[in-house]
Amino acid sequence: MTPNNTSTPKRAIIIGAGIAGLACAVRLRAAGLQVTLLERHAEVGGKIRTIPSEAGLIDAGPTVLTMRQVFDDLFNCAGENLDDHVTLIRQDTLARHFWPDGSSLDLFADEALSTTAIAEFSGAKSARQFTKFCARTRSLFEAFDTPMMQAPTPKLSTLTTHVFKRPHLIAAMAPLSTLASLLKSSFDDKRLQQLFGRYATYVGGSPIHVPALLSLIWQAEASGVWVVKGGMHKLTKALQHILNANGTEIHTNSHVERIETNGNRAVAVHLSNGRRLSCDALVHSGDPRALATGALGPETKGVARQTVSAQRSFSARVLSFAANFNGPRLAHHNVFFSHNAKSEFHDLMAGQIPKNPSFYICALDRGQQVPSPDLERFEIITNAPATNQITDPEDIGPWLHQITQQMAEYGIHFNPAPTKTSVTTAQAFGQMFPASQGALYGQSPHGLTAALKRPTARTKIANLYLAGGGTHPGAGLPMATLSAQHAAAAIVSDQTSTSLSDQTAMHGGMSTV
Repeated sequence: MTPNNTSTPKRAIIIGAGIAGLACAVRLRAAGLQVTLLERHAEVGGKIRTIPSEAGLIDAGPTVLTMRQVFDDLFNCAGENLDDHVTLIRQDTLARHFWPDGSSLDLFADEALSTTAIAEFSGAKSARQFTKFCARTRSLFEAFDTPMMQAPTPKLSTLTTHVFKRPHLIAAMAPLSTLASLLKSSFDDKRLQQLFGRYATYVGGSPIHVPALLSLIWQAEASGVWVVKGGMHKLTKALQHILNANGTEIHTNSHVERIETNGNRAVAVHLSNGRRLSCDALVHSGDPRALATGALGPETKGVARQTVSAQRSFSARVLSFAANFNGPRLAHHNVFFSHNAKSEFHDLMAGQIPKNPSFYICALDRGQQVPSPDLERFEIITNAPATNQITDPEDIGPWLHQITQQMAEYGIHFNPAPTKTSVTTAQAFGQMFPASQGALYGQSPHGLTAALKRPTARTKIANLYLAGGGTHPGAGLPMATLSAQHAAAAIVSDQTSTSLSDQTAMHGGMSTV
């Protein structure tokens, strides 16, 4: 996008400075707009958040970066190079996996190494099944990247035509199967079924309920995982630095109480401090359910109405703390599986905290190409249901004791042990992100057409646009960043069309182009 002062709005306001809001601001500034970014919290970053500790800031949100090309493109849009702003360390080991029977398996960025590891772990047949699974998911990822993820408004008719022109995709999609049933037919080893089923949780879903098509999520990680040196928050701080340098106004501790419309056009926002800021384009990068429920005033309640009644994605309970570690050898990315995957997801679907969950441990100081310190930083994540409760439940103490005992069964011990103060609950996420009910991924991904039911960048209100993990193309850092690209492109396109129409009218109906 290039500046065009005669066809772009004078001012764009962006509500929310998470990764989508920051990315949208970068793209709109590159297009020549004046941008004001409003963030209700004290720091930018949204779900890329940190907790202070004696060992330094601890990530309490996303922990690794995938689909690097999305971020390279974003920085290039600003005339910058990603590597000049953050240090990315590619991980040879994608993740280390542990099971209660004492077995463990590393998966690698090199598919051949993963194939060898699986052969040693589960036999030659499992290795062949893995190779076949990789080919299947790779073909799906490549086939649906352009018509789905890169498309601003994907349509079922377009996707259907796309698939019928490539008949081999029908079998690969397994449209009548869930991810769990696909994996059952793809792998004899139940441990591998459980491993690849966990990718459903990357979008807040259950492998028993998401479509088999979401097996392609594996390819996002298989194509490369990077650790941001110093923590994921270094990425958002780098974007903030670029925006500060190019004249973007960033206001933290700025809470938007109401969006003002006039003639079905968004024209201003009203802040809690009484200020009114007018705009020519407005981007809401929070959960779109906030608009639909009237959390930002009654004038936007017609936007993204499907989010009011749609099932919510899963949430999480997150432990962020510093401690000395004693236990099995960890990578940066570690998964410890439960005894019974089905019971965990049945509990989640029933709106209950799992009795025996799998848990993810991010050893933040590992995979950094330097020896880890004695006092390490950790983030531990377990799945939890979204909830409309406001206050934290009373089970945090017993739950933490249970998780500690479960980790001890794996030989894991922390000194000091994490306390209740280190826990972030679904209820806390709900307070941080208005109207989200604590869901970390927006709407539920369950059902074959769930991805097509997400709100897209344009809304029913002129000049009001959506971005973020609750909109198309979905949750996760790369997808939320792509949503910002869609929103920015829509703004520039719409404003250019409006300007050309005005010019045509001024010249008696004759186009000036």
